[in-house]
Amino acid sequence: MITITKHKSYYLNIEYISIGLVWLLQISALIGISLGYQQWFISKTPINLLLIFVLLIINFPISSPKSIAITFFFFAVGMLAEWIGIHGGFLFGRYSYGDSLGLKVGGVPFLIGLTWAILVLVTGVCSNHIAENRAIRMLIGAVLMVSLDFFMEASAPIFDFWTFAGNVTPLKNYMAWFVLGLLLHFVFQHSKLAGSKRFSVHVALALFLFFTYFRFFYRV
Repeated sequence: MITITKHKSYYLNIEYISIGLVWLLQISALIGISLGYQQWFISKTPINLLLIFVLLIINFPISSPKSIAITFFFFAVGMLAEWIGIHGGFLFGRYSYGDSLGLKVGGVPFLIGLTWAILVLVTGVCSNHIAENRAIRMLIGAVLMVSLDFFMEASAPIFDFWTFAGNVTPLKNYMAWFVLGLLLHFVFQHSKLAGSKRFSVHVALALFLFFTYFRFFYRV
């Protein structure tokens, strides 16, 4: 019993430290950019996203062959969808990626694939704790992803993440996000992955706060 309690306490400590790091990263960037240090903080975006992904691996956790395979699937689908998007223009609209997100594969930043995986996993866990019905969970997960994208679109060109033609995000971008979100959450729900509710909720909240703040900060 003592051993089990110690192990539980250890993992809780790791989780709380991880949550603290996630919030530290987002709040520091939020304050720093607001004070005029945008270039410095945005240049650290790849480190920020990689650290969040590593913390997700530890806390979700992503350790079993199934969880690794499912996470890679989300990454691969995200990369493929974005590749089709920037080269075809018919999925999300006509857009291109800037340099702030780091290394690109076929014009798509490697970190965008990781971002798709992160978003599906954390919104999937959040939706599991909002509804019981699997179909409703899929719907909630997709809506959460589209909602976050809506707030991201405002600051994306300012941060040199990506830019749509004419600086206007087309409606089909959100429609594509919703459809892809539904498909990916269908896979998530049927995979029956169980992740950390506490960590997932905090990651989702931190991302929503960051991008919602800058949507109003830049008044876009």
